[in-house]
Amino acid sequence: MDIKTLIKETAAKVETRLNELLPAEDVAPVTLHKAMRYSIFAGGKRIRPLLCIEAAKACGGSEENALNAACALETLHTYTLIHDDLPCMDDDDLRRGRPTNHKVFGEGVAVLAGDALLTEAFAMLARVPANERYDVRDYVAEFAFRTGSLNLVGGQVLDLEGEGRQLSVDELRAIHHGKTSALIITSLRLGGMSAGCTAEQLDALTAYGRDLGLAFQIIDDILDVTSSPEVLGKSIGKDAREQKATYPALVGMENARAEARSLTAAARADLAVFSARRAENLLAISDYLLKRDY
Repeated sequence: MDIKTLIKETAAKVETRLNELLPAEDVAPVTLHKAMRYSIFAGGKRIRPLLCIEAAKACGGSEENALNAACALETLHTYTLIHDDLPCMDDDDLRRGRPTNHKVFGEGVAVLAGDALLTEAFAMLARVPANERYDVRDYVAEFAFRTGSLNLVGGQVLDLEGEGRQLSVDELRAIHHGKTSALIITSLRLGGMSAGCTAEQLDALTAYGRDLGLAFQIIDDILDVTSSPEVLGKSIGKDAREQKATYPALVGMENARAEARSLTAAARADLAVFSARRAENLLAISDYLLKRDY
């Protein structure tokens, strides 16, 4: 299947399940549920759910068994976006081509909408079927570790603390690992775990996610310089205005592109434990993310 078709079809399935799992807009408190749905159904490629589902397939599992985990990942990702956009964080007015949550519902409701989505994500994860290798407690422990203070949230703190400072490449990598790679890694690991993957397969997915996640963020850094709000659906140039360290700023645009290509090649090599047929879509996703311009 063409990769763009796969992305579109998977996103539609994820959105159908999200609509079933989340409280409807007319359920009290109405304002809160409208705010939650406003951001989660604002569009997007649903890359993290896609990686989750394709990792499950690579390990011989089913899309259905991975679907609730995929929804949990998108729900948690949306909470991070709402909170990232707040005035106390990145102070953004635009996300996925529309006004950010706090611009529509106010800061207080936006904070609570993010909180509620984070909580709903764990409820969704608890619906993932257990198998002979992994139980629900394994899924929850994985999810909490990768998205908590030691990874995702910790990366956000490092990002705040790094504003206005001259960072080293290693310090920037630590930020990107927390803010971006950690959730991509857990997307792949949860997909594999939902399929009862072996330890070798889980290690391969972890390595792939680490390399892919960093390449993904480097491309984001590049697009923040080269693209436009109309194409990206969000503000651009903010990294420079807020004096944030980025790969293009630290090593130059061409070196940043070369690093993204090198990391993508490493990510492809990480999948060597899988057959070419099983890894086909994960390989295609890595190439797509490297070449994307939106």
